[in-house]
Amino acid sequence: MHNLDGNKVVMEYIGATGIPVTFDPVPINDGIDFHFILSFAIDADPSGNAQNGKFSPYWAATLTPDSVAALKARHHPNVIKALASLSGWSLGKKVLRWYDPKDTQLWISNAFKSLRSIITTYHLDGIDIDYENFQKGNSTFAFCIGELISMLKNQSLISVATMAPFYTTARPYIELFNKYGGFIDFVNHQFYTDKVRSPQGYFQAFRLRATQFGRDKLLPSYEVNGRGIQGDAFFEALDLLKKNGFDVNGIMIFSADASASNNYYHERKSQDFLLDSTIV
Repeated sequence: MHNLDGNKVVMEYIGATGIPVTFDPVPINDGIDFHFILSFAIDADPSGNAQNGKFSPYWAATLTPDSVAALKARHHPNVIKALASLSGWSLGKKVLRWYDPKDTQLWISNAFKSLRSIITTYHLDGIDIDYENFQKGNSTFAFCIGELISMLKNQSLISVATMAPFYTTARPYIELFNKYGGFIDFVNHQFYTDKVRSPQGYFQAFRLRATQFGRDKLLPSYEVNGRGIQGDAFFEALDLLKKNGFDVNGIMIFSADASASNNYYHERKSQDFLLDSTIV
């Protein structure tokens, strides 16, 4: 799997549930690159009405710009990055959808300007693409998002870009990856939506997605107290991946909001797994 600097990486979503979550209690091991994905920046007003690329932050208010700066200072020289995830499933009760903008260049321009402001204000290092609902016949997603990522990277506003497809959104993300994959560092595929609960089923799902998104950038993922594979069966699945020739150099977790209830068990064990795998 692809890594920006050779270290193992954990990527974790945070701030999506509205509870006053903070970075402080999340355990971070030396030697692990930890990427927090702030959830979510949304191009909609508080009522869920589309804003044509003008993004605003909707993650927990406790995740302040000062807290991001303090997090990075506290863990230096660990590589700590903070990303804004774009869209997500819903805002309140309003389901969010990718809509084809009539003027794609205007959407890209609005998105670039609004995200530049958020990135600068919150000391962010990247963006994660998590649009989860698409109209039939979608045609502009890959172009708009791909051009946005390339502009942000080419102007050195971000150093990392990720995307989070799942089984029903694979097609538009495959198009994005095929056209702009050179700008995308990790694929946070939401394997927990595949509804596989056994290590063997997880392995089969991972092998399929590796053919679509490339095995070097694809991260195994886990949802805390949620869907899909649960508990230590997840780590059995990771062992199965390793035994079958997949390098497991990173893990995505959703989310820190839920992990407080079990003292961040999966964050701890994921990092131990990644560090142990460097010795083998």
